[in-house]
Amino acid sequence: MINVAVLGASGRMGTHVVDAVTAADDLQVVAALDVTDDIAEAARAGAQVAVDFTVPDATEANVHALIDAGLHAVVGTTGWTRDSLGRVEEHLRERPDLGVLIAPNFAIGAVLAMRFAAMAAPYFESAEVVELHHPKKVDAPSGTAVHTAQGIAAARAAAGLAPSPDATTHDPGGARGADIDGVHVHAVRLRGMVAHEEVLFGNEGEAFTIRTDSFDRVSFMPGVLLGVRQVGLHTGLTVGLDQYMSL
Repeated sequence: MINVAVLGASGRMGTHVVDAVTAADDLQVVAALDVTDDIAEAARAGAQVAVDFTVPDATEANVHALIDAGLHAVVGTTGWTRDSLGRVEEHLRERPDLGVLIAPNFAIGAVLAMRFAAMAAPYFESAEVVELHHPKKVDAPSGTAVHTAQGIAAARAAAGLAPSPDATTHDPGGARGADIDGVHVHAVRLRGMVAHEEVLFGNEGEAFTIRTDSFDRVSFMPGVLLGVRQVGLHTGLTVGLDQYMSL
């Protein structure tokens, strides 16, 4: 039995996490914490793993507090940068027995889409990413889109590809979207959406599209439970649920 603490337990994702962990035969919720609660309560309650679905402004501090408390962490909150990831990685050197998983997305389809996009990237001249989310999402582009674009850019660089062709010289309104390591990312915030992504690839005479759709937040729960079960077996910092999967 793995004892689990949930941070952001009353939020949109946190409530699903509490329900999913409670329903699992090998997991149990021992602490359900929110913004005003002391993270040390998780350790006092006997938690071994903490799941963080809070807000971008709080998540890094939460992870450092969890490391200090001796807990493994599974993090679904987005907004991470290379610098903030580096600080967590450095902190974990003081606790080589602990694991932290930071996943841009826990939906299995989204995890596979990110991996497939990196695999496809060396074979196409052009690549762009479109992400679509509900209008209450506070960060843009999404962590999933950023991670996808970074994977595409790294694969293109390793293959020695030139930048995607683009004759744009005038874009005062930012219509070309965010530039993530040379890959353009477009964010849509639309009522009725939950979490969706399209990765668009193009060559002369052909196009290839990878699309993943989460219509309900329950779609993230199998990935969250996989992370909770595996994080104790993977010490140090892991970015991306695909690192725990046999891909």
